[in-house]
Amino acid sequence: MTKPEPATTGAMTLDTEVGSVFVSNYPPFSFWDEEHMPAIDRVLAAPPHPQADFGIYLHIPFCRKRCKFCYFRVFTDKNSSEIGSYVDALGREIELYATMPAIAGRRPKFVYFGGGTPSFIRASHLQALVDRAQAAIPWTGVEEVSFECEPGTLTETKVHAIKDIGVTRLSLGIENFDDEILRENGRAHLSKEIGRCMPWIEAAGFEQLNIDLIAGMVGERWETWRETVAKTVDMMADSVTIYQMELPFNTRYSGRILDGTFDTELATWETKRAWQDYAFEELAKVGYEVSSAYTMVRSLETTHFVYRDAVWDGCDMLGTGVASFSHLSGVHFQNVDGWGEYLASLRDGRLPLGRALPTTDRDRLIRELILQLKRGYLEVGNFQTKFGVKILEEFARPFAELAELGMLELADDSVRLTRRGLLQVDTLLPKFYDRAYHGARYT
Repeated sequence: MTKPEPATTGAMTLDTEVGSVFVSNYPPFSFWDEEHMPAIDRVLAAPPHPQADFGIYLHIPFCRKRCKFCYFRVFTDKNSSEIGSYVDALGREIELYATMPAIAGRRPKFVYFGGGTPSFIRASHLQALVDRAQAAIPWTGVEEVSFECEPGTLTETKVHAIKDIGVTRLSLGIENFDDEILRENGRAHLSKEIGRCMPWIEAAGFEQLNIDLIAGMVGERWETWRETVAKTVDMMADSVTIYQMELPFNTRYSGRILDGTFDTELATWETKRAWQDYAFEELAKVGYEVSSAYTMVRSLETTHFVYRDAVWDGCDMLGTGVASFSHLSGVHFQNVDGWGEYLASLRDGRLPLGRALPTTDRDRLIRELILQLKRGYLEVGNFQTKFGVKILEEFARPFAELAELGMLELADDSVRLTRRGLLQVDTLLPKFYDRAYHGARYT
């Protein structure tokens, strides 16, 4: 049984507004600043908490094209020599961190290659980076090495090179199977490139394959979305992650909306949630299970996302590369976001740090609460054990309000989101923010 077609509301809706936010951290980034930079020096000079998990994020900021909805720090104009210089700087950054008390001797729980498009760079650049990084902070035996790919950047040789550096979880950015939608949204690949790379990926034998989709790309219709979901089901990947398209301020689409030159229909949030709900239902029919507000997996027992869960549980994460974010010993910090400034800092033997925010115990409590809600449930006792706080009492009002709205269900020892709440979880999270952050710009 298929869902009815939603009513449309004209050439452009106000529902998907510029500035909509996918919540990935707390307190909001707009409160991080240069004044707090001394806090970074303090935590780097001190040993870590002995029970804190640790992971590494490596930002590879290169793409063939910039998607019209993209808000990440990426570059599409760098040649091989410039990429080599960046890879060298990234290796140097890891080496600098490896000498510091907060990092020295720690074994990562996960390593994550994100972007941008990590699969854009040459296999030789990739191998050189890994060799240098591993010499500084060994990760042999790590629980997970995750790597993001764009289908059109893959060759059979590169797929095997990615496997050879120890990648266990390959994440393929498909987004959609309709070529017209891919073109309109500025994606670099087309559907034929998806089909071409899949035999190579299957032959390489990665432990896990994740595929990403986006509900609500410009030009999407129920007909095209059903086709994309059907093709996704046929692939039977280990996990499927579906994001609802948002429009932060720095995307190409957002610029056109703000200057009045965008005249194409946008899917409403109601429609995007319906599309994601439909995809979840179709995946569930063939045995997939809900892993988070965005992800369905073939088996909760065997399919894990170590990076995601460790970050949501408050691990230390070292973010390397231009504009990357870190969290160490309760301090948030971010690298500079300028290409020249990043490279110059590392040529001079300095960490390329840009802004920071030391967090309080309460900040960290709220951060973990809101991020773990994205799983669809909270284990209440964990918060009392870790923070000494009974969250059902401390946050009684927002929990009660959301229960009244049908977004979640409360029990003595747990909180569980309803499907309705799960599909719009990012809109619910600000209810738990402290007053100082209410209504603040996220970035």
